Amino acid sequence: MPLFRVLTLFFLLNFGYRAFSQDQESITGEVLDVTNSEPLVGANVYWEGKSSSGVVSDLDGRFSLKITELPYRLVISYVGYEQSVRIISAKDAEKPIRFFLKPEEMSLDEIIIQERRPDEQVKNMEMGKATVPIETIKNIPALFGEVDLLRSLQLLPGVKSAGEGTTGIFVRGGSADQNLVQLDGAPVYNPSHFFGIFSVFNPDGIKSVDLYKGNMPASFGGRAASLIDVSLREGNNVKVRGEGGIGSISSRLTVDGPLFGNNSTFIVSGRRTYADLFLKLSSDENIKNNKLNFHDLSGKVSFVLNDRDKISLSSYQGSDFLGLEREFGLGWTNWVSAVNWSRVSSENFFFDLQGYHSRYSYTVEFDDPENGFEWSNQLSESGLKAVWTFLPNAKTQLAWGAHSQYYHFAPIDLEPAAESAIQPIATNPKNGLLNNLFATATYELSPKLSAEAGLRWGLFNQVGKGVDYLYEGGVPGPEADITDSLSYGTLENMQFYHGLEPRIAFRYLINEQFSLKTAYNRNFQYIQIASNSSAGLPIDRWILSGRYIEPVRSDQISLGLFHNFDQNRWEFSAEGYYKDLRNVIDLRNGAQVLFTDQVETELLAGKGWAYGAEFLLRKNIGKTTGWLAYTWSRTWREIEGVSEGEPYNPRFDRPHDVTLVLNHEFSPSWSAGLTFVYTTGQAVTFPVGSYQMDNQSVPLFPDERNGSRFPDYHRMDASVTWKNADKGRKWRGSWNFSVYNLYGRKNPFAYEFRTIYNDDINYDSTEDGEIISSRPGVVMTYLFTFLPSITYNFQF
Repeated sequence: MPLFRVLTLFFLLNFGYRAFSQDQESITGEVLDVTNSEPLVGANVYWEGKSSSGVVSDLDGRFSLKITELPYRLVISYVGYEQSVRIISAKDAEKPIRFFLKPEEMSLDEIIIQERRPDEQVKNMEMGKATVPIETIKNIPALFGEVDLLRSLQLLPGVKSAGEGTTGIFVRGGSADQNLVQLDGAPVYNPSHFFGIFSVFNPDGIKSVDLYKGNMPASFGGRAASLIDVSLREGNNVKVRGEGGIGSISSRLTVDGPLFGNNSTFIVSGRRTYADLFLKLSSDENIKNNKLNFHDLSGKVSFVLNDRDKISLSSYQGSDFLGLEREFGLGWTNWVSAVNWSRVSSENFFFDLQGYHSRYSYTVEFDDPENGFEWSNQLSESGLKAVWTFLPNAKTQLAWGAHSQYYHFAPIDLEPAAESAIQPIATNPKNGLLNNLFATATYELSPKLSAEAGLRWGLFNQVGKGVDYLYEGGVPGPEADITDSLSYGTLENMQFYHGLEPRIAFRYLINEQFSLKTAYNRNFQYIQIASNSSAGLPIDRWILSGRYIEPVRSDQISLGLFHNFDQNRWEFSAEGYYKDLRNVIDLRNGAQVLFTDQVETELLAGKGWAYGAEFLLRKNIGKTTGWLAYTWSRTWREIEGVSEGEPYNPRFDRPHDVTLVLNHEFSPSWSAGLTFVYTTGQAVTFPVGSYQMDNQSVPLFPDERNGSRFPDYHRMDASVTWKNADKGRKWRGSWNFSVYNLYGRKNPFAYEFRTIYNDDINYDSTEDGEIISSRPGVVMTYLFTFLPSITYNFQF
């Protein structure tokens, strides 16, 4: 059945159901923050004296509660907010009601860092999900004082870092491209600035960030490892407000407020570095003419059309540029836009429609008369997603929908300069169409046992325009001759794949503070990255599934124990998992994938597996808050033609990982933060010898891949924050002093194996005289040691 017919049927079901559900005796509404009209997620709503039969508000602050008798007193409570009690009459129940909660004036002894209900981890169905409140992220000591959303996720169990100072992450044995990073539902293909040192998300404009490591909802898919779901916050409808900061290398500003009255709001958030401005102060002309900067700009407008309908439009644009001496330039840009329509069709029936477009592009320029060129490329994804949610009773929740995605990977275009000896290069475009249908159901089987079951069906077509090459023997390879090529017209089918993705989870409540959960997930991934770098580069080559490259299949089973104690002040969790991967790709030895139109000849495919145990102890309430996490895990790949066909560890296999995050409030004005990380060194391939070629010493690498390791990585960061007391001032400021790598550990970033002359690793034959001695040597590069920074933050 064509997708548009399915959508039409679903629309008819939506409005048809509304017609016969109006007589449901329920009260509906929203729970909002009175200061900024932000929805409060997980607020408790119940009739007085009947808390056990209450409900919690959803991601948009909405709820639906059955009516027993009217008039009656309705109670709304939320952690960190004053409780609201209102008498509801029959007339009140005729339409949705908005409830505004006021933040509590909390004492020092009850500082709460949660943005969720205290017992949520024990009682909900979610497993392998991690949430870090934005305020917690802002309190974590930061590199260059730049608070970073993705780097904060590296401090959670089951999440590995790509290396020193980078935001790339690897989740439960998955590669970096197996993470779906989305902003308001739209994918972000390169979520980093400065080659991975900073993420593209300005925390001042972010409402929430959720990481799904397992038990991913059936409404999401397309990636094999994880979902990083980032939401922009909405503006407040009371008055124009702002916040920002002036840091060591960048400044930021966020402004929000009402747009056209109380029913519409806006928020605009911007950030820019000024590292290039400091370069201009140098007396060295070579440095003075360099450029190094990034900026990002995001915004969101929301309109409440009536009691049932709400529309929001959000957009993000960010770019980086690196220029060296007016000869070399590298720039890349993200542009993401999304529109969301939410409708309360009836007191227990909800509809959400989302459309988005995401585009990523990069350009490399080399200004040289003999070898100059301009190299550019871009890729994009457009999508439309519809979700219907039905709450037939307090024990059951049903959801279903459809999601269509169109991928366009433009041809790689390399244009030589007019006098350049370089030959022009052009590849063929790659296009794909992925249609998904999904459904999920959550049901409380008993007061102790709940279950969630979901199914997602993906139908993928690689479509034209495009070209497929045929090889002698039917198998692509560097030595295989091309026997023929097949050309396809626009949207003509080139290759078809489909796959069912079942998801199922159970939660058994041992008591009010103790639960046991288990889950199974299958995911298919139809796009992958072919790259020589595990950390991720702006010029990485994305590959669509096609004739020779099958989609990745990931099967994960997990089991977890969750316990809260001391009146929910402490949380403890222990999760174990096993993941099986099929059709994962890796590069042949010496592969070159950037400019070839026959990229399948440089790739090999095989299987992989990962397993591990994750432990988290977290304190949420009190003067001192934070968490201690430990992960033991292993990751393996087995691909014929790589490492002699034997199992090997990818670079991000790091068996032991320990993180400690602490925040302490000394007074209303002074607070401090500290983090410590320790992890096993990344797996690498070191040379076993060298040989001479053209009078040059060339390293000799073994056939075994990643049989060696960097030294173990560890680092401690610290920060102190001072803020002036809030005494009703319109302008409120604070100072943050932070130190990255407090004890100056020289963690290796890279090793270079080369000849060292005159025992000087910086020997220059034009300045340092004749060569007296030479020997083979290893030169270690490290990025940061003791690195202090200062940031001034403000609100108005």
